[in-house]
Amino acid sequence: MYKNCIKRCLDFLLSLCGIIVLSPILLILCILVRVKLGSPVLFRQERPGQGEKIFTLCKFRTMTDEKDENGKLLPDAVRLTKFGKFLRGTSLDELPELFNILKGDMSIIGPRPLLVSYLPYYSERERLRHSVRPGLTGLAQVSGRNFIDWDRRLARDVEYVENLSFGMDVKVLWMTVKTVLGHTDEVAEDTNAVEGNFAEIRRKRLEEAGKTP
Repeated sequence: MYKNCIKRCLDFLLSLCGIIVLSPILLILCILVRVKLGSPVLFRQERPGQGEKIFTLCKFRTMTDEKDENGKLLPDAVRLTKFGKFLRGTSLDELPELFNILKGDMSIIGPRPLLVSYLPYYSERERLRHSVRPGLTGLAQVSGRNFIDWDRRLARDVEYVENLSFGMDVKVLWMTVKTVLGHTDEVAEDTNAVEGNFAEIRRKRLEEAGKTP
């Protein structure tokens, strides 16, 4: 009952309330991002959602579009400004995902939506993470996401799916609030440092086993 009905109703109501209450902050952040980082204000990227259906994830951009003399983008570490680091460290860059939740692409709590290019590299068990809507935050994020390897991160996602309940969601939400207020790195999203090597790791593992994805 909770998983199939109540959870979605709560997501809709809470995301709508969040958008209304946080609208002044969203407006201020839009202006600051536009002035400090440029346009477009939002970073959009396709991600797999429930049932591996592709949707467009929206976040505030955290990097500039600075290029070298040949017109190529500078390394991410150079384009990530102090303001961008602040947005990531406080998870403020994630606020536009409230609209993804309102629309039904995401949930407040669930496995984080990763890159589309990762889809061929999940095990059958790990694919269970896509049997529910991806979340703004999840069990892996509050379990030391940046300090545990991919196998254990994905195992946390499966653990969440298998034990999904109102109590589990309340627990993850409370842990998220504590980590964000504590300014830890556990819920920080760093695509290159944390996500960027997953496909390479799994591809190498498959090659060593004589398999292909």
